[in-house]
Amino acid sequence: MSGPLEGLRVIEMGSLIAGPFCGQLMGDMGADVIKIEAPGDGDPMRQWGQGPKPAWWRVIARNKRSVSLDLRKPRGQEIARELVAKADILVENFRPGTLEKWGIAPEALHAINPGLIIVRVSGYGQTGPYADRAGFGLVGEAMGGWRYLVGEPDRPPARMGISIGDTLAASYGCMGALAALHHREKTGRGQVVDSALYEAVLQVTESLLSDYGASGHMRTRSGSVLPGIAPSNAYPCSDGDIVIGANQDKVFARFAETIGKGEWAEDPRYKTHHARGERQDELDGMISDWTRLRTVAEVDAIMSEAGVPAGPIYRPDKMVTDPQFVAREAIHWEDHPSLGRVPMPNVFPKLSRTPGDIRRPAPDAVGQHTDEVLSSVLGLSSAALAELRSEGVI
Repeated sequence: MSGPLEGLRVIEMGSLIAGPFCGQLMGDMGADVIKIEAPGDGDPMRQWGQGPKPAWWRVIARNKRSVSLDLRKPRGQEIARELVAKADILVENFRPGTLEKWGIAPEALHAINPGLIIVRVSGYGQTGPYADRAGFGLVGEAMGGWRYLVGEPDRPPARMGISIGDTLAASYGCMGALAALHHREKTGRGQVVDSALYEAVLQVTESLLSDYGASGHMRTRSGSVLPGIAPSNAYPCSDGDIVIGANQDKVFARFAETIGKGEWAEDPRYKTHHARGERQDELDGMISDWTRLRTVAEVDAIMSEAGVPAGPIYRPDKMVTDPQFVAREAIHWEDHPSLGRVPMPNVFPKLSRTPGDIRRPAPDAVGQHTDEVLSSVLGLSSAALAELRSEGVI
């Protein structure tokens, strides 16, 4: 094992995205993540993904050991308490009140393991009038302001093509756990990390609330641009699109000179950030006239030489061959017997002294590591495991 979290044991409960992604982040950084799945079908993420061979499970369950355990049965709850007693972190994303219903509420768990850190990811958090509502990522994105801002201004709110609300809440949950670990180092005491989907989304809405409070300004959907930030957009080339960000004054001067419009840098209509923002559509139109006469590769090379931020809009087929991705090993490849060679994002961020890594592939079978974990961590005998299995607990 390796990584900065080596030596930490994480118990992951729950399913789908938010809780498991939090567990993935911890596992990537070296923690021993024991994933508890319901006997039978296990986590629905095993079937999620797109295309004829869904492969999302290979990513979100990597670096984890699968234990099948029925948390609805008293004996299953007892085993869960025994596992948590020997753990550093518990991650769960059930609807608030579920742990309490099963007799494994934070108060009960802290009674047997005072240093335990409990990460609770839910739609609305553990408190407030909406706490007991079911909440998925799309609702958090809507309430947190994301959906209101995404899309074209003359169309209904759109969504990003990924479950950003879930992964944001998971990431903040992971960050909270690391902060709680630091506190535990000083005090020996664990605590609860309460990460709500809608609040995680709210955190990344920049000045949405503040602009409203300061002047009553209500930001709206603006398509592919940020209003008043110009030029910064996707521009059409002869064979595709490229993004260019030349909105900072000095960068804009270099950009204007590069495309043969050096006079723009001294023109009062375009010289300042505010002036360019006032003429955003006009600038984008003129820049598009220039990019349409060139290929993406040509514009990319020209901008790179001039020191202007720009880049092509990648799909997966471009990512897996790009030299920058290859040089930094941004993509990890897994050889799987039925899925073939599966690419996935590598461990991130990169640490210079204690880098994380992908030590084990996602477990293929539900409960693949049940006997291994319950015997090594809890000391259960083969006879005890057989009895649990006959009772349907594991």
